[in-house]
Amino acid sequence: MEFELSEEQQQVKMSVREFAEAEIAPHVMEWDETQHFPIELVPKLAELGLMGVIFPEEYGGAGMGYVEYATIVEELSRVDGSVGISVAAHNSLCSNHIYTFGTEEQKQKFLVPLAQGKHLGAWGLTEPSAGSDASGTRTTAVRENGGWLVNGSKNFITHAIHGDTCVAVAVTDRSKGNKGITAFIFEKGMKGFAPAKKENKLGLRASETASVVFEDCHVPDENRVGNEGEGFLQAMQVLDGGRISIAALAVGIAQGAYESAVRYAKERQQFGKPIAEFQAIQFKLANMATELEAARLLMYRACYLKDHGKRVTKESAMAKMYASEMSVRVCEEAIQIHGGYGYTKDYPPEKYWRDSKLCTIGEGTSEIQRIVIARQLLRQ
Repeated sequence: MEFELSEEQQQVKMSVREFAEAEIAPHVMEWDETQHFPIELVPKLAELGLMGVIFPEEYGGAGMGYVEYATIVEELSRVDGSVGISVAAHNSLCSNHIYTFGTEEQKQKFLVPLAQGKHLGAWGLTEPSAGSDASGTRTTAVRENGGWLVNGSKNFITHAIHGDTCVAVAVTDRSKGNKGITAFIFEKGMKGFAPAKKENKLGLRASETASVVFEDCHVPDENRVGNEGEGFLQAMQVLDGGRISIAALAVGIAQGAYESAVRYAKERQQFGKPIAEFQAIQFKLANMATELEAARLLMYRACYLKDHGKRVTKESAMAKMYASEMSVRVCEEAIQIHGGYGYTKDYPPEKYWRDSKLCTIGEGTSEIQRIVIARQLLRQ
C-alpha cells in the first residue's frame, strides 16, 4: 500500500500551495469581512486546471484523479476555505452531475465550458422544507410544450448569483416518492430562473451562498438529465464524490489552524520560555496532528477507491464525518493555544474555526453521515 504522493502529485500540491499563498492569502480577511466573492480568481484557477480537475481532457478538464483533487481542495482550504469550497462545489456537484449522467450533447454544451472555467457551476438540492430529508423536495416540474414548467425554490446554493449553469432537481411525479424526482440543467438568463436572498454566514463568507427561485421557468426537455424519475438517485451518487471534497475542505482548514498554532506556540513566551515547551501545549499539538493524519488517511482511502472505480458511499461518509468533526476540534484547540489573541481577528484561528463548522453540515450533516454509514454496515 502506497502512503506517499507521487512526484507528479507532489508537484500539483506545491503549485497549488504557491498559488494560494500568492493569490489568495493577502486578501483572506478583506474578503471575509466584506463577504466578497472573488470571481476574479476563476480565470486564474482555470489556468491551473482547477475548474475541471476530475474530467477528461476531451471535455476541457485536467484529467486528474480524486487523490489530486482532494490534495488541491486541501491546499486551497489551508489558506481560505471559501475558495476551497467554491472549487469543490463547481467540480463535485454541478459539473460532475453532468459528466456522470448527462448525454454527450449535454457534456459538449455544458460540461466543456464548466471544466474550462469559462462558466461557473451551481447545484440545487436543498429547499426550505427539504434539508437532511432531500426526498421532501417541493419544487415541481410539469410537462409543457416539449419541455417542463418549473416552480419552486432552492436554498443554500453555492454560486447561486454568479453561476452560469445550475443542475437542480424537481418533482415530476409526486405519487412515486423518491422515484418521481428528476434533474434538469438551468442556464443563467432563463426566464423565470433567478437568484434570490444571499445568506449572511458565520464562516466561509467569501463563498457565495444564496437561494434560487423558479417561477414558471420553461426548461427544454433536452436539458433533462437522465431519465424521468432518476434525479434523486443521481443526486445521492453525486454526493458520494462530493463528500470526499468536503473531507478535503475540512482537512485543509484544520491544517491551516494547526500550523498557526505551532507557529504561535514557538513564538509566545510565558514564564520565561516559549509555551511550546509546556507539556499541556505539546499534548494539544500532538492530538491535533494525530487527528489530522487520521482524517487525511480516511480521505485518501476514499479517493483511492473512487479512482479505482469502487463504490465509496460508506468510505466517503466516514471521511466526511470524521474530518469535519476533527476540523472543528482542531480549530478550537488552535484558538485555545492562542489564548485571548485567538479570540481576535488579528490571528488566524478564529476564522478557521468559523469556516470549519460548515463541514459538519453541508452535503449531509454528521447525523446523516452516521445513518449512511450504519446502513452500509448493516447491509454487508
